[in-house]
Amino acid sequence: MKNNKNKVSRKKSVMGWLLNAPYLVYSLIFFLIPLIWAVWLSVMDWNLMSKNKTFVGLGNFKALFTDNKVQAAFINSYKYLVPIVILCFAGGLIIALLVSKLPDKIKGIVAVLFFIPYLTSGVATSVVVKYLFNYNSVLNTFLRDNFNLNINWLTDQKYAFWVMVAIVVWKMSGYYALFILSGIESISADVNEACALDGSHGLHKLIHVTLPMIMPTLTTVIVLATGLAFGIFTEPFLLTGGGPNLSTTSWQLEIYNTSFTRFQSGYGAAMAIASAIQIFITLRIINFITDKLNHKFGF
Repeated sequence: MKNNKNKVSRKKSVMGWLLNAPYLVYSLIFFLIPLIWAVWLSVMDWNLMSKNKTFVGLGNFKALFTDNKVQAAFINSYKYLVPIVILCFAGGLIIALLVSKLPDKIKGIVAVLFFIPYLTSGVATSVVVKYLFNYNSVLNTFLRDNFNLNINWLTDQKYAFWVMVAIVVWKMSGYYALFILSGIESISADVNEACALDGSHGLHKLIHVTLPMIMPTLTTVIVLATGLAFGIFTEPFLLTGGGPNLSTTSWQLEIYNTSFTRFQSGYGAAMAIASAIQIFITLRIINFITDKLNHKFGF
C-alpha cells in the first residue's frame, strides 16, 4: 500500500512539474537570464558592440548619485505617481459608478467603449496630441484669436508635464473602470436592499458600504496604476524628449537614451537596477498600507 501511495505521489509530482514547465521555461528565458545579464552588465563599461569590456565594479552605481538626469527621473517618478494613481482611481471609479447604473442591455457596450482608449496605440495617441497642440493647430489658433492666449503646451514645463499625465489618465481610466465595475457588480442585491432600508444612499453608501466591500479590487487598481506611473516612456519620448529642463523625463526614457543613444550600456543597466529597486520599495510601502486597509475591512 505504501509503495502504491508513493507511486501515485510521484506521478502527481511529475505531472505538476510538467504542467508548470512552460511557465518555468518562459520565466527562465525572459526574466532570470536577462536579470543575471543586467547585473553583470551593470558592473561593466561596454557599449554592446566593442570587443573591449572594462570592469568598473560599483563605478556605474556611484555615478548615479551625481547624474542630474537620474535625479530628475527619480523625482519625476513620484511626480507622475501621485496624480496618475489618484486621477486614474477617481476616473475609473466615476466611470464604473455611472456604467453600473445603466440598464443591463447597454451596460456591456458602454463599458467596452470606455475601454477603447486602452487599446489605442500610444504612438498614435502621441501623434494626435502633438498635432492638437501644434502652434498652428485649430486649438491654439482658436485660443490666440479669441482669448489672446499663446500657450506652449509641449515646451513650457508648467503644461508639458500635465499633458503627459492627461494622456495616461485618458488612456487608462476606462481600463481600471472595468476592474472597479466588476467589484461593484459582485456586491449582492441583499446589501443594496439593506442600504435602502437604512436610508444609506449616494455618497454615504459609496464611502461606508461600496468602497469597503470592493477594497481588494481597489488595491489591485492602485498597484497597477503605480506600476504604470513608473513605466512611462512613449509619451515623453515622442512629444518632449524628456524636456523641457527634464521636467517630463522618466526612468525608461533615460535608460533608453543612455543605453541606445549614448551607447553607455553598462551605465544604462545600472540605471535599470536602480529603477527596479525604487519600484520594489515603493510597491512594498503601498502594499503595506493597502494590506492594513484590507485587514481593517475584513479581507
